[in-house]
Amino acid sequence: MNDTSGLPAHPLDLDRARLVSGTHHDPHSVLGRHPNGSGGTIVRVFHPDAEAAELILDDSGSQPLTHLGGGLFEGTFGEVKPGYRARFTFGGSTYWERADPYCFLPTVGELDLYLFAEGTHRRLWDALGARPMVVDGIAGTSFSVWAPCAQRVSVVGDFCGWDGRLFPMRSLGQSGVWELFIPGVGPGALYKFEILGQNGELRVKADPMGRQMELPPRTASIVSESTFQWTDDDYRWLSREKDIRRQPVHIYELHLGSWARVVEDGNRSLSYRELAPRLAEHVKALGFTHVEFMPLAEHAFYPSWGYQVTGYYAPTSRYGTPDDLRYLINYLHNQGIGVIMDWVPAHFPKDDFALRRFDGSALYEHEDVRRGEHPDWGTLIFNYGRSEVRSFLIANAIYWLEEFHIDAIRVDAVASMLYLDYSRKADEWVPNEYGGRENIAAIHFLRALNTAVHEQCPGCFTIAEESTSWGGVTAPPEEGGLGFTFKWNMGWMHDTLEYFKKEPIHRKYHQDQLTFAMLYEYTERFINSISHDEVVHGKRSLIEKMPGDIWQRLANLRVLLAYQVTRPGKQLVFMGTEIGQHTEWNVDGSVDWHLAEFPERKQLLEFVAQLGKLYREYPELWQNDPDPSGFSWIDCSDRENSVLAFRREIAGQERHLIVVLNLTPVPRDDYLIGVPRAGAYRIRLDSDRSEFGGSGYVKKDAYGADGAPMHGFSQSVKLTLPPLGVLVLEPILG
Repeated sequence: MNDTSGLPAHPLDLDRARLVSGTHHDPHSVLGRHPNGSGGTIVRVFHPDAEAAELILDDSGSQPLTHLGGGLFEGTFGEVKPGYRARFTFGGSTYWERADPYCFLPTVGELDLYLFAEGTHRRLWDALGARPMVVDGIAGTSFSVWAPCAQRVSVVGDFCGWDGRLFPMRSLGQSGVWELFIPGVGPGALYKFEILGQNGELRVKADPMGRQMELPPRTASIVSESTFQWTDDDYRWLSREKDIRRQPVHIYELHLGSWARVVEDGNRSLSYRELAPRLAEHVKALGFTHVEFMPLAEHAFYPSWGYQVTGYYAPTSRYGTPDDLRYLINYLHNQGIGVIMDWVPAHFPKDDFALRRFDGSALYEHEDVRRGEHPDWGTLIFNYGRSEVRSFLIANAIYWLEEFHIDAIRVDAVASMLYLDYSRKADEWVPNEYGGRENIAAIHFLRALNTAVHEQCPGCFTIAEESTSWGGVTAPPEEGGLGFTFKWNMGWMHDTLEYFKKEPIHRKYHQDQLTFAMLYEYTERFINSISHDEVVHGKRSLIEKMPGDIWQRLANLRVLLAYQVTRPGKQLVFMGTEIGQHTEWNVDGSVDWHLAEFPERKQLLEFVAQLGKLYREYPELWQNDPDPSGFSWIDCSDRENSVLAFRREIAGQERHLIVVLNLTPVPRDDYLIGVPRAGAYRIRLDSDRSEFGGSGYVKKDAYGADGAPMHGFSQSVKLTLPPLGVLVLEPILG
């Protein structure tokens, strides 16, 4: 640092001292261009290590600047336009030349600051973060960040040797936002923010709004700008015109990094672009309408599966660039496949480079650990009552929907947001202002989130993972609900899996576990989910939950999947289910695709494909999902035989489906089922057919419905029920 002792006092001594010490909150008031009061322009530049400096105004040459001490230099000129450059000299011969970043007006508007502070900025990424742009004809990048408790914030990066003294930012008043436009910095540059807190502690943080990050374990943000050309307009416009609640939604959930690995290349994961054709072909063949990716936002800790997010606006770099992800989504859309992504506003990790105590204060989280920390996960909880945090999160959801054409977000761990005492002992939580356990700020946040998504992104939808009996999760906010489009049916999942674990001889004592969910089916709009959570941590894979030998296990799995698809509600299954994977899901491995080469697994794949085809072809299975008129029990009381029968229909239409489940390995001959229509019924799906790996017990393709009255109908059909099988029948019309 230059020695300024012995220099005469100067009006800028205090500013110079603040620049040198790194505590100046408004460097633009000193540096850059300023009128001198007599028609000229004073230009000041700063570099704390420079011995001399000169200004380059145009191609005609340079003019030396006067050293005011401490690395602050000044000169008086006539008209000076943006684009001039400063050249600093070190050691007599070494120099560094740069365009002056302190001659530009703020790049963040007053309206942006107002909406951000109000909690209603829905496109915050257009105002904060690193945004390549052209200002006054000069190309560069605008950097802006929220850090209201900081004494000073600087941009640091590979373009300045990570020296926090060189690019201090200006504070934009009471907004708490700091801003600086740096000419010459463009896409690909690495950067962070160096933040001096009120207590003098220095932090170096990744950009909360950063759109790209280095490959972990490196943690720098990357200036990013998309050049991708979308070609999915047809899919998106078609989606906007439909009510998703009355459309087929058959979801294939996957973890991108462990869906398939390239073993011969170090067991690496497929990239976004490599995955696109393989995934699209697979899910199309099996009849799925959507894929659901576990979180794709950047996360430092890979074993968190993406649920400990450190870069909310940055797709993980593990599989490629942001535009590579856009390619994957565009490809899926052009194959008619919707895209859902898990989104995590419930918590964030304590990594020092990320959001934790961002400016030295509890900025995004709560100061009180009783509200600010999750004891189970060792993570921090967002302060949903802070308006700027609401802007950050709601804009983030819209960012993925708009900038990456995601069709829906599944909001993780909603129950942990709704309850202040979630997973806490009596003395570990603080009641709300009314003395209750409800997190009122989180309720308001979720309502605002769903309102914003539905208003801002027509055709997009939201899904809640909510594991309690909280009422109105999918009811509109104006009716006191949270406003989600769908909710995972965790109760159905738990009861159903518990039932299928039981030996068939004992199932007659537990039939209510399968039928109970219909008592509350229409209290919400449900997705029947059997997700990744059910095949990890010692819970065993689906096929390993089933009793019996391998034939019975596969038969049970076919029955489970058929029941899931044919009952009311949308549905979701996790990768590996389609081949009956025996091992639990391993985030560091791959789906055991080698199993697909075995004949019985090829047969299971064929069954899953035919089940998906059945679901998509028959609106009876989805069009009336929100209405009780779409489902009715024919008989749910035959516990002794463990048989269930129900009808799916569309009110006012003759066509309907009859679904009969035989949940034991004992075939049932001449089994009577009442049906609503006389005539013949043909089998549309038989899970026990030999091409699916079944016994092929049923030899007929159709049955006459002319028997005695039964189950409240004027006629019945005498069926042959296959062992551990499902029959789906439709009337032969015309």
